[in-house]
Amino acid sequence: MEQIKNKEFGGERPLFGSHNLRLQQVTIVDGESAIKQCSSIEAEDCRFVGKYPFWHVEKFTIDHCQFDAGARSALWYSSYLLMRNTRIDAPKMFREMHHIHLDDVVINDADETFWRCQYVEARNLDLHNGTYPFMFCDYVRINGLKCDSKYVFQYCKNVELHNANIVTKDSFWECENVSVYDSVLDGEYLAWHSKNVRLVNCHLAGEQLLCYCDNLVLENCTFDKACDRMFEYSTVKADITGHIENIKNPTSGHIVADSIGSVTIDKYVREPNNCIIETRK
Repeated sequence: MEQIKNKEFGGERPLFGSHNLRLQQVTIVDGESAIKQCSSIEAEDCRFVGKYPFWHVEKFTIDHCQFDAGARSALWYSSYLLMRNTRIDAPKMFREMHHIHLDDVVINDADETFWRCQYVEARNLDLHNGTYPFMFCDYVRINGLKCDSKYVFQYCKNVELHNANIVTKDSFWECENVSVYDSVLDGEYLAWHSKNVRLVNCHLAGEQLLCYCDNLVLENCTFDKACDRMFEYSTVKADITGHIENIKNPTSGHIVADSIGSVTIDKYVREPNNCIIETRK
């Protein structure tokens, strides 16, 4: 494997078409498409300043690197990436990619990040700021997610989260096959119009959560006191620990909680209108 160390590259496509290349303490300055149409690339302790550095790259590792704000849209149309201990300050990362593995990565501008990606695995991932991370993704597995970006996980399939702390709005809209364990989900309109959502040992906060859901399952979940108008037009099986303030117009299923503030069943409820709602005996 060829090695390049302590060098700086700029301009357009300086390392285009490189293969079996190891970069150490390399800086990619202003310019674009520095590492394009490449394969078997290792980058360690590198800094990326210019835009579009990794496009159409296969089998590459990025370790202890930094992407400055100008390195926008840095990783597109690529596959089989291992990224570790890396800080990203640029938006619009990870597009149309597959087989991504991330360990200890911080993204400080998560705007339009992870769009149309498949087979994403991550451990200790932080997402901050921006809108719509994880749009149209399929097969996502994350253990240790911190996220304050808006509208996270829209139109996704086959998502599994463990130990997540998400403060957002309109998350998990129109998703399918989502499982979340041991997590905090804080934000309005959680999981509207979604199918096969399962929440286990989670704490939920926000208004009008979990409406228009098909085959919604909650196991040992808790609700913030301010939560109201839960489960409208949803088919639901929910085991709630503690108190839930208000349940409104669930379509069918079974909801049990330690205590319930109020239940609203009005003329707008949908058939079959046979949900069993009860406090724990």
